[in-house]
Amino acid sequence: MPEGFTERFAAALAGYGQQPCIEFEGRWYSGDEVSAYGRSVASALRGAGVADDAPVGLVVRNRLQHAAVIAGCLAAGRTVSMIYSFQSAEAIAHDVENLALAAVVADREDWTDPVRGAASAAGSAGLAISSTNPIVAPVPGLELRDSARGHADAEDGVALQILTSGTTGPPKRQSIRTAVLERTVFSVTAGERAPEDAPPEFAYWQFGGIGVCQLIAGLYNGRRIAMLERFSVEGWVDAVRRHRVVRAGVQPAVIRMLLDADVPEGDLASLDFLISASGPLDPETRDEFERRYQVPIRLAYGATEFAGSLCAWTPEMLEEFGETKRDSVGRALPDTQLRIVDPDTGAEVAAGEPGLLEAKVAPIGPDWIRTTDIASIDIDGFVTLHGRADGAIIRGGFKILPETVRRVLVSHPGVRDACVVGVDHARLGQVPFAAVEVVPGAQPSEEELKDLVRQKLPVYNVPVAVLAVGELPRTPALKVSLRDVAALYPGP
Repeated sequence: MPEGFTERFAAALAGYGQQPCIEFEGRWYSGDEVSAYGRSVASALRGAGVADDAPVGLVVRNRLQHAAVIAGCLAAGRTVSMIYSFQSAEAIAHDVENLALAAVVADREDWTDPVRGAASAAGSAGLAISSTNPIVAPVPGLELRDSARGHADAEDGVALQILTSGTTGPPKRQSIRTAVLERTVFSVTAGERAPEDAPPEFAYWQFGGIGVCQLIAGLYNGRRIAMLERFSVEGWVDAVRRHRVVRAGVQPAVIRMLLDADVPEGDLASLDFLISASGPLDPETRDEFERRYQVPIRLAYGATEFAGSLCAWTPEMLEEFGETKRDSVGRALPDTQLRIVDPDTGAEVAAGEPGLLEAKVAPIGPDWIRTTDIASIDIDGFVTLHGRADGAIIRGGFKILPETVRRVLVSHPGVRDACVVGVDHARLGQVPFAAVEVVPGAQPSEEELKDLVRQKLPVYNVPVAVLAVGELPRTPALKVSLRDVAALYPGP
């Protein structure tokens, strides 16, 4: 039988041996130390009566032990279903009980009374993991899977169940097939094999979602990996400076944070470029960063359901089109077909016209998958994003795209960032409400900001209220939480 992704991943993980594999909290862990978690988890699960192919839940954090468990399960061909750790204990417990898995793995601190109770109610075995000995241990009272209970079976060919970021609502769980992970690696690395002396892969996006792709690609390619548990300007800049990182993917919020922190230019001197993904980046912020640091920013586009990117810029594209198509996220990857369709009729629209983006990705299947992103594709095949269709606000029959209003608000010199959401209205259905993150010391008035929108856009786009805040509420993925912004609406 031909060797597949699982076998190649397992061989790559074993290939580290005593060499450095993952750096976490200032210490390098060898491949043998990382692999020890996978062996210990496998042994403990067998002892708990859990079949070798049974999926397990992981209350995931960006810590060494969690990265190691993910790697060990992938190498063993065991499905991992992600559970976000940044929820309340009660919300984690709800996930544990609803998933009804044969076993759940979590950090010692996450085995709270509600989570233990939920695992017991589901008949799940429980394992506690830690960076100190014992690195893997049964949870008291959950030493054995309750064999009298029915538990979720493995989905054929599924390697991971990862979660969306929860920007617009509760996170959704997406199954990623093992065969698709091959394209995950390609989309993260653009098919390039790094030289032996290359800087480490830099992983700090949340592993519960699409951020796990960076970890998988790094291990698959035998790269050293520098990990952060969570983003901070200080930690991120320290890693770039120490490891001489040459490129990194960042959320738009990170670019703004680096500027606001006035990071010394020399600290980012190793960077050849940054890749901005997971949301819109304002042209003003991009221009300011590039002027300040002389580091180009490339735009990218991917989604959880595709386990990686759909588009990319190659050096050849940059040389020919880098300036003229600067706002594009690039062209479709070789295994991907893209088209833009009318949201109502499903008919493909003309080149350059906006509509809903659909993708056909060969490793995923033969069907066109419709996204909720509004985009256009020009005659040269370059894709430009224009916002999300699922955030559209229908105000008395008029359609408002929140990103269009947001762009006007952030053009004000006193506004650092903004978010526009629809809130319920008895007569009009929905109306736009805006929260703006103001520049320290600035005090733009609500009427001033409303007038700005009124001058630039049709009047129905003007928010019914504009609330100034010190910081917009964000998810752990650094995306603005639309639900939390809507909760700020003071009412009519």
